[in-house]
Amino acid sequence: MEISGNTAFYAGLSSIQSGQNRVDQAASQIANTTIERSVTSQSSEAQVDRLRGVDRSQQMDPGSDMVQMAQGKFQVDLGAKVVKASDEVLGTIIDTFA
Repeated sequence: MEISGNTAFYAGLSSIQSGQNRVDQAASQIANTTIERSVTSQSSEAQVDRLRGVDRSQQMDPGSDMVQMAQGKFQVDLGAKVVKASDEVLGTIIDTFA
């Protein structure tokens, strides 16, 4: 019997990576919003309008960003559970047939 790559294990790792990317992106959006608010309080209205014109297409409201962070966290948690279960099953198969 040939054991090739464990697809459940790699699916779990992929889920962890996707979740981490989602959290990173949402955190970046939140940080950019915070920086923009800081700039707004220190800059003239014309400067703020120019800055907003560049980023307006990519802006989301902070509530959506927080939801994205929570979804990313759950995705990472579930990916870790898949990796753990896959590892346990692989160990069981090897112990049974060894």
